[in-house]
Amino acid sequence: MRKTCFLIASLLWVLCTNQVCAQTVDKQSLTIGQMFELAERNNSRIKAHTTAVKQAQENVAVAKNAYLPSVDASLSFSYNGDGTILDRDFGNSFKAEIPDFGNNFAIEVSQVLYAGGAISSSVKMAELQAQIATLDADRNRQEVRFLIVGYYLELCKLDNQLKVFDSHIAQTVKVLKDMRIRHEQGTALHNDITRYELQLQNLNYTKTQIQNGKQILNNQLVVALGLPETVVIQTGEVNIHSLEEKDALVWQNEAIHSSIAVRMAETAVQMSEQKKRISNSERLPKVALFAMNNLTGPVTIEIPALNKNFNYWSVGVGVKYNIGNLYKANKKVKADKLGIQKAQEEMQVAQEQIRLGMQAAHIKYKEAYTLLETKRKSVELATQNYDVVNYRYVNDLALITDLLDASSQKLDAELQAVNARINILYHYYQLHYISGTL
Repeated sequence: MRKTCFLIASLLWVLCTNQVCAQTVDKQSLTIGQMFELAERNNSRIKAHTTAVKQAQENVAVAKNAYLPSVDASLSFSYNGDGTILDRDFGNSFKAEIPDFGNNFAIEVSQVLYAGGAISSSVKMAELQAQIATLDADRNRQEVRFLIVGYYLELCKLDNQLKVFDSHIAQTVKVLKDMRIRHEQGTALHNDITRYELQLQNLNYTKTQIQNGKQILNNQLVVALGLPETVVIQTGEVNIHSLEEKDALVWQNEAIHSSIAVRMAETAVQMSEQKKRISNSERLPKVALFAMNNLTGPVTIEIPALNKNFNYWSVGVGVKYNIGNLYKANKKVKADKLGIQKAQEEMQVAQEQIRLGMQAAHIKYKEAYTLLETKRKSVELATQNYDVVNYRYVNDLALITDLLDASSQKLDAELQAVNARINILYHYYQLHYISGTL
């Protein structure tokens, strides 16, 4: 009795748990554009790069502080001991009284008038670094978006595959039902039923694998979107008729101007040029305007010391020049020139890689349309072949192995046709990803 009650309680708990889990599942139908918006708000990688951009922008403000005047102030209080006066041979010493308490207050203001372009170049360098951070954030955003597109399109593939397998499972069950009737009538072998039951088991197992793969992909997608794990993304119909058609040359020209890799290489050239300007500025003098005021006491330059405050001030122009840079800076400037040349060459490499990547992606994109037409024709032929073989098998003109082969061919053709439509969309988004316009 206790065991029975325990089993009943366990079953009720499992049923309640399953009911709660079923209620917590949140099915959402999202377009690719909506998923991009969610990722922009919630994706942790995008947030980290956005913070890096803000930090780089603050560094620009820090660099501009060099334009502002420098103000140094100091205030001190001291306890002074008495002094001692000695001959040069340290004889005939006597005490020199100094007031016990001392004070000092000093303030100095300086403003750089000319630094050979070092300050403006440093500010420009900080701005370029902020631009690099922005481009890096854009590149990361493109990567996240392309990753989301990949997850979503793969989910579409799996959903379509499930539909195909459901259709074939239903068809296999129908054939099995007909076979059992024919077996009872003595016109079909039991071995034929066994083979088709094995086929049904294989179809059901593959369907389970697809469902598991779909769950794994859904988990990865909701994490990328920053959604709760209970959310299930519902896929929609794949539409390839509204895709914008462009010539290969148009895609290449857009990529050269919009590609993040090319823009980062161009920015690297500008940074190398600014670095050279900073090196050149080291060979020029630095000119600054200054003003200072000092209040100190007691006056210890007199003997005996005066228990008074002494205040003095000055205004002037200072020139500073590092003579050593006359023979040191030349090598640095030469190295910076080579750095500019290297950055320019790397920019050319980036442009070549983008051009080649766009050419290859556009060829694959056009090839995907050809593949779709081929697979549609394959489905048509495989369906016709299956109908013929099935008719012949029903009329005892074909073996069960022929029917199984025809069924497998039809299943394979339908799966490939489903994937071909999605491959077109994938290659289309790949073109946008390479060009930096996703």
